[in-house]
Amino acid sequence: MKAIQYTRIGAEPEVTEIETPTPGPGEVLLKVTAAGVCHSDDFIMSLPEEQYVYGLPLTLGHEGAGTVVELGEGATGIEVGTNVVVYGPWGCGTCWQCAQGAENYCPRAAELGIRPPGLGAPGALAEYMIVDSPRHLVPIGDLDPVTTVPLTDAGLTPYHAIKRSLPKLRGGSTAVVIGSGGLGHVAIELLRHLSPARVVALDVSEEKLEFARSVGAHEAVLSDASAIETVRKITGPGGAALVLDFVGYQPTIDIAMGVAGTASDVTIVGLGDGVAHAKVGFGQTPFEATVTAPYWGSRSELIELIDLAHQGIFDIAVERFALDDGVEAYRRLAAGTLRGRAVIVP
Repeated sequence: MKAIQYTRIGAEPEVTEIETPTPGPGEVLLKVTAAGVCHSDDFIMSLPEEQYVYGLPLTLGHEGAGTVVELGEGATGIEVGTNVVVYGPWGCGTCWQCAQGAENYCPRAAELGIRPPGLGAPGALAEYMIVDSPRHLVPIGDLDPVTTVPLTDAGLTPYHAIKRSLPKLRGGSTAVVIGSGGLGHVAIELLRHLSPARVVALDVSEEKLEFARSVGAHEAVLSDASAIETVRKITGPGGAALVLDFVGYQPTIDIAMGVAGTASDVTIVGLGDGVAHAKVGFGQTPFEATVTAPYWGSRSELIELIDLAHQGIFDIAVERFALDDGVEAYRRLAAGTLRGRAVIVP
């Protein structure tokens, strides 16, 4: 079968021919119907050899949708022919966190060698993929897999980040979204659906700001040297109740901290360069403000997102690519020229 793999440190991914996998005990084989391309992929492929820990060759793709075509021995709870999306942050399944569905925070995954698909385990950018357990599959019914598959990360990550802050998003409050791309534009749609807050989007070009307005942002502001002052004029002296930074470089983190209000939440989602940081401490952080860096979301939250998708609240912007054109999708991702999310359709 064809797959898109990262094969050499520092090189572009490439389309390869590999053996079609067979499910082992407890596993599920999916015929992939859609797979998302993510900045996380670009981040790990930019790591130097001494920091790269994901194995080579690596079949990419941690956003996956497919149809169940074969069950391994002992795999139960899902039927052949079911259309599903894949919950990506796999855990041990037995610890306290996993029992809550929060496998994204499983404390045993690393020691047990459990890695997410596309981030250590073979991913979804292939014609077929193995899922380690039926519990990591969420049926999607008649939803379009191409527009639904981004919810497994580009939807789940902002949903998890927003849910924890919903009590702070009252009428008259402001939520600031920095970066209106693949994750950010979904966050804007979620904020508009889940809260009464005014949504202010920041990005680096008028084209991107117009995109943010088109998905529901009340205000759109250029992310430049005057961004903090401009946003503060919108929020007033109270500042923002929630700031979501989907970029994660030092300039955007500084903006996030500069527009945050008292008792606000600053949530840094973007990976940036991996070294940027928020300055936290007395006199540097608004009183009682919290700064967090979440990772993905829980299995139950993905189920909730699929329920929201059935209600028709999402208008996910996707650009479709054939598997043979998947390398070009990564080039577009690195160049920042994608509108929304790139989805590979085998």
